[in-house]
Amino acid sequence: MPSYSFSCQSSYFSSMARDGFDFNMCIYDEGLIFILAGISYLSRVQESLARKKTFTPHLQQPSPSASASVADSVFTTRIKSRIQHWRKGCAEPSKTADGSLVSSLRKLIMGSESYGSRPSMTIDVCSDRQVQLVLETVNGTSGDLVPLVVPDKGGVPRAVRVIFTSSAEDKNLLLMDIKKLEDEQNLKFRGFREVIDLVASSEKPIISYNCLNDLTMMHTQFIAPLPPNLHEFMCSSRLVFSSVVDIGHLWREISPLRKAKNIQAALSYLQRQYFVPMEIEIPLQDGTKGVTKSGENVLRITKLFAKLSKLLKITPKCQSQSGEQHYTVEDHRNILYPGCMVEESDGVDCTNDNESDTTRTVSTQSVVFLWGFRETSAEELRSRLARLHHVFSKDFDLRLLDKTCSALIFRSSDAASELLRDISLESPSLNNFFSEGLKAAGFDVYRKACSSGLWDSDLAEALESASLEPATSTISEHGSSEIYWNSSLKLDLKEYLEC
Repeated sequence: MPSYSFSCQSSYFSSMARDGFDFNMCIYDEGLIFILAGISYLSRVQESLARKKTFTPHLQQPSPSASASVADSVFTTRIKSRIQHWRKGCAEPSKTADGSLVSSLRKLIMGSESYGSRPSMTIDVCSDRQVQLVLETVNGTSGDLVPLVVPDKGGVPRAVRVIFTSSAEDKNLLLMDIKKLEDEQNLKFRGFREVIDLVASSEKPIISYNCLNDLTMMHTQFIAPLPPNLHEFMCSSRLVFSSVVDIGHLWREISPLRKAKNIQAALSYLQRQYFVPMEIEIPLQDGTKGVTKSGENVLRITKLFAKLSKLLKITPKCQSQSGEQHYTVEDHRNILYPGCMVEESDGVDCTNDNESDTTRTVSTQSVVFLWGFRETSAEELRSRLARLHHVFSKDFDLRLLDKTCSALIFRSSDAASELLRDISLESPSLNNFFSEGLKAAGFDVYRKACSSGLWDSDLAEALESASLEPATSTISEHGSSEIYWNSSLKLDLKEYLEC
């Protein structure tokens, strides 16, 4: 299968907070109007409004002016004369060896200041109209002048600073410096939205689950208020995220998965019904003790997308091989619709609202493999087992591995050992168990089946063959080891899927 490069978005802010993201980190700068008690969440619309209220000098293009009044003409003539006189002094410096006092007096009379290493002058204004007149006058005087609008603390323009540049190259350097300062200022306003902008600028497909819910939240928080209808919302969202693939739409392309309620249900079904080899490389990080909840979600989405891509023949580029039509990710992008979906990021397992979706380690001595039953549901099998032996009345998890084999995870290894011992001794208490054709083995038999290369057959057949070998006992002969068990894997095929 070809390699892919995708962004996996799989969690909400609540998940990030649980994983230690510091949302209370204070962004403070005395040069900012807004002193935030946390990370900035300005949307693009809010950022545009906030820019107008900053008191950082900035470039501004003159607006088309209306007919000039007499007062405008007088103001323009006076300002033009002042700018020309000052510029002449900057462009043609005095050739006489004046003392520092005379030089300072000349600058004071001309109103000359400094902007870094460049000469500048400040023209006070009292209205937006005067700002426009000054900008027009500066642009019409000479091409070596750069005007900056200087606002007060309320964001209202109070002056225009005119900067003299010595050459076209010097002017370009000045404009680049001003642009850099504006970008730094904008970065402070954007705050966490910078992450959203980086994802958008990558122009890579975003593979997610329950995309409509995620996009509405991100649109409201980081782009603009929600539009009045879904069509306008989709148009607005595509300007930022051009390619979004809802994995829920992908699995609905497979008929038995159309009623799958969540990622785990779809993934579990595919693992049982299809063999799709895949490798996922997870780089280790210093100080990482285990997989976080968000990390589990990312892995699930990645695995499910890889399996679905293989089954649906999704390739990076549309191509035809062996007469079969192949599709690209773009064929499934931006297909979003409202739906009732279970949010897995909150740790809720849809199989049982009272059980948490957590991964824990269990001893291999607590694991029993059961086979020999006909196709059934997990609940029906559990009910039948409760009548066959008293050990099945104790607390244990049951997972159907395929149609005729299941794994039992007992809370106590003593219960599993007792069951396997009675089976080995053919205890009379298990007469009903044997009469129904049921068989069981410990983890050692499963380990032997794995090492014997018996995977061309069903798991039940592989376990049967391994258990019949003379050197193998159904009671564990190895020392106890640990495996990972996730309670969300207790899935009933009939409960989740329409087969």
